[in-house]
Amino acid sequence: MSSLPIIVVIGLIGGMAIAMQAPLAALIGQRLGVLESVFIVHLGGLIAIAALLLFMGGGRLSEWQSVPLYAWTAGVFGVIAVGSTAFMIPRIGVATAITLIIAGQLMIAAAIDHFGLMGVSTKTITLERVAGLGLVLIGAWWAVRS
Repeated sequence: MSSLPIIVVIGLIGGMAIAMQAPLAALIGQRLGVLESVFIVHLGGLIAIAALLLFMGGGRLSEWQSVPLYAWTAGVFGVIAVGSTAFMIPRIGVATAITLIIAGQLMIAAAIDHFGLMGVSTKTITLERVAGLGLVLIGAWWAVRS
């Protein structure tokens, strides 16, 4: 099991990557169009991960049949995520767009945790969690309004 500091650093790096990817996708979207931006972003990701998997001898790709069918929709959600950022950023800015994305992520994540969907362990929504989510939503609203 990974130690908490390593998990925190990986999480921060992931967040930083999203914050960097979003304006780059928006730049492509402004020059070529949102759909073209989504295509280029995912093509770049495909090339990068294909090279890494090739280096690793394919990893566990041969076990692809063990993945539940609903899990294959993850790519569709990736397309929606990149497309929404490429669309929003030129209109409302990077910080506001990321704020809305994080608010959306937290809302759906709380529901997934509460009901234990998609194989995650159940974490019941408490009054404190609802209050925290409410504060995030208020912050997102303030960010959009300003």
